[in-house]
Amino acid sequence: MSKKFFIIFISIVVAVAALAAAWTTCMVIKKKHQKEEEDLEHYLDSSIE
Repeated sequence: MSKKFFIIFISIVVAVAALAAAWTTCMVIKKKHQKEEEDLEHYLDSSIE
């Protein structure tokens, strides 16, 4: 019984770590995309003037 509990516990920890990594990756990509849009908008505004 102890070995089965240990395997389930490790599986849950790995699943939580994978979800945290996926969420962090999404946030980093979203922030990078937002920064690129702001830089492009600034470039277009300054090129018009």
